[in-house]
Amino acid sequence: MGSFVELNDTLQLTKEQGFPSELNLEKHLKKPYRLADFKDRVFSFNGKPDVRIYKLPPVRNFLVENRGGKWICWGLVHILETTCDYVNKTTSGKFKIIRIYTPEEMKTAFELTVPQPELNYFA
Repeated sequence: MGSFVELNDTLQLTKEQGFPSELNLEKHLKKPYRLADFKDRVFSFNGKPDVRIYKLPPVRNFLVENRGGKWICWGLVHILETTCDYVNKTTSGKFKIIRIYTPEEMKTAFELTVPQPELNYFA
């Protein structure tokens, strides 16, 4: 017997799951955010499907917004805390943004880190 737990290096969230509403793509493309804009802020996510384990600080995880099945690579985070619900098979947690990509880096980051081109929001 065994069990299935997914190890992730990417925190990929929809707005409903807790992707930060403060990160607005249209605003960012016009006037890029800076890391200082989110210094010491802690964000939460809830109800991520499946039981997941993320890399522990000081190792980074990628922060990705899922918009209608398309991915937008925003930057890097440290996962600070996770809670696994074994009955509903979901993961919730808290994270801190440690790097925000520039608009140019957002496009390049996808090409360098995500092997499924059909998920690219910018394509």
